[in-house]
Amino acid sequence: MRYLPHTEDDRRAMLAAIGAPSVDALFRDVPPSARLDGPIAGLSTTMGELEVDRHMSALAARSRAAGSMASFIGAGAYRHHVPSSVDHLIQRGEFLTSYTPYQPEVSQGTLQYLFEFQTQVAMITGMEVANASMYDGATATVEAVVMANRATRRGKAILSGGLHPHYRAVIETQAHFGGFTAVSAPPSPVGGEDLATMIDAETSCVVVQNPSVFGQLVDLAPLAKACQARGALLIAVVTEVVSLGAVTSPGEMGADIVACEGQSIGNALNFGGPHVGLFATREKYVRQMPGRLTGETVDADGRRGWVLTLSTREQHIRREKATSNICTNSGLCALAFTIHMSLLGETGFRRLAALNHAAAVRLAEKLDGVRGARLLNQSFFNEFTLKLPVPAAGVVDALAERGVLAGVPGSRLWPERPDLADLLIVAATETNTEAEMDRFATLLEEVL
Repeated sequence: MRYLPHTEDDRRAMLAAIGAPSVDALFRDVPPSARLDGPIAGLSTTMGELEVDRHMSALAARSRAAGSMASFIGAGAYRHHVPSSVDHLIQRGEFLTSYTPYQPEVSQGTLQYLFEFQTQVAMITGMEVANASMYDGATATVEAVVMANRATRRGKAILSGGLHPHYRAVIETQAHFGGFTAVSAPPSPVGGEDLATMIDAETSCVVVQNPSVFGQLVDLAPLAKACQARGALLIAVVTEVVSLGAVTSPGEMGADIVACEGQSIGNALNFGGPHVGLFATREKYVRQMPGRLTGETVDADGRRGWVLTLSTREQHIRREKATSNICTNSGLCALAFTIHMSLLGETGFRRLAALNHAAAVRLAEKLDGVRGARLLNQSFFNEFTLKLPVPAAGVVDALAERGVLAGVPGSRLWPERPDLADLLIVAATETNTEAEMDRFATLLEEVL
């Protein structure tokens, strides 16, 4: 608190005004296990800046970045090659330092790239309209559920067991504080769940991830018809946006809303963020769509230009009429997405998807041949699930010591489900070489 210009009297007055006994009480919702009970280990108040820098660098060096060794980690965040031109262009001053255009039509450059971004997102999702981005895939999914509740005037969301558990947790948090119900189907590594039977008169939406967190591909068309027949909306979630270069788009399969994590295009892993959420829907729901929408027009002289067509967030309109409390879009990350996608073009995007799928097929064949490991997927894009004869977490640790980041163990995603602890979710992208795959298979067999 030493850098805040508040006296002890100021702090006591503020705490009294909100009815909190102490500053620590403001963090009561944070589990004690996630709080520091003192300074960071090894640091003291007498250390100089150089000493602190060395200590923190040593702590950071204990982590192993995905780019430091062969990585097959996915489960919602994927390692892809991002052309150096993307980083070069987004660091130009007019992009890097720009902020929300409160007089938007003055910022024609910003509006133009947001318009191009929206166009790209609408095309790859097979939808009619897309917004100017959300924070990330999880928050985009929550906004989709809230939008469905608003559009249908119902308050029950059905969540597929194949939905990423972190996405599910964010929805459940919003449901708890937002006054609606979220019902989850149990996780099913082999797929085959029947969500249509769970739809009732209170259901506002059904949320399905494709490919699922286990990598299974889902045909959404039958479920879309079931939702339509019962007046519910189908929300399709995509955590690996590269898959849209090969898999039938959610729009073609009948989805009403699509929420994606766009990190794979233009955005490196960055130790977990920032990411960029993609959000698209049918034109008939555009007035219910959260975020902002950039549109094309002409000026007084007939020249092409761009305007902020819709801005339905609480900063711009009366709070009770806002469709979202997300305060901004991920502008710079959206620009990185747009630049990378523009460099790829449609042919390049489809080619990138084909490379990813081919790499995953080769890896799956190698690992399925390892004694004790069994491939569970009937279909997949660039990610699949293995069942091991032992808990996967120990295998992952052992392989990491040998220079291979083998994937995500089931216990990491479902700690409450010991029956899923022997599952290993593995991803392969265009960055993985044949030699890395062979080494992975060899080491897996040794460890098992």
